[in-house]
Amino acid sequence: MSERRFRFGVVGSPRTGEEWMTTVRRAAELGYSTVLMPDGLQLPSPFPSLAMAAAVADIRVGTFVVAAPLRTPRAAAWEAHTLTVLTDGRFDFGIGTGRPDAEQQTAEIGLRWGSAKERRDQVRETLDQLAKLAGDRRTPIMLAAGGPRALALAAARADIVSLAKDAMTPRADVLRLVRDLRELAGSRADDIELAMNLFAAGTRELPPWTKRAAGVEPEVLEASDSLMMLRGTPQEMADELQRRRDEFGTSYISVNSTYLEDLAPVVEMLNGK
Repeated sequence: MSERRFRFGVVGSPRTGEEWMTTVRRAAELGYSTVLMPDGLQLPSPFPSLAMAAAVADIRVGTFVVAAPLRTPRAAAWEAHTLTVLTDGRFDFGIGTGRPDAEQQTAEIGLRWGSAKERRDQVRETLDQLAKLAGDRRTPIMLAAGGPRALALAAARADIVSLAKDAMTPRADVLRLVRDLRELAGSRADDIELAMNLFAAGTRELPPWTKRAAGVEPEVLEASDSLMMLRGTPQEMADELQRRRDEFGTSYISVNSTYLEDLAPVVEMLNGK
């Protein structure tokens, strides 16, 4: 397995344009490689948000991740290709079948949620539509993968795979996921960048919304060996990320924007190494 250099991203959930621009500029100043936006009706739309981000800082932008049922495949491909063109290739298109709360949001905008298979087929169709638009402006694809069918899709189509497991998934299960992905990818295995998203970093107390976001009480998450957590001093966190890269191959590390400053010393130590 080839060892990729580290890069780092920030996942935002802005309430105002000013807050978002502050996050984007600060991420660029601190050496983060990307700023990422989730998808959901409770947030600003990711595509215009990322267009703004790319205009105010020299940084890559990406969706993390688009819920396929919230748009028709052609519409999603059009939006993604537009960002690739307008950012001069600084856009990564993250797409998935949608979190459970996206089902109600899909109904709100008058589209079908569909079965798990139908939603996976919608992801495939979106990627096919994007490929038709690409020309010499191919867009890198990020897919989140947890289950076997999503893993097979990611192995076949993704440039970046975000390991999608819940907060309490044991390390052995994540390692098994990585091995399955590499086996499915075959000759493509070394071309796939493995990503891991952090819920929290550093030593600050976990926020009160931890249970809603992670599914467990803050004290339970804190006491666990969760891969969504990266705790300790900057050196301890850097050492742990290097261990994870050795164990799982994860080199693209993103963090909730709440912890942008907490992870910054680690970004300085490891970025590009």
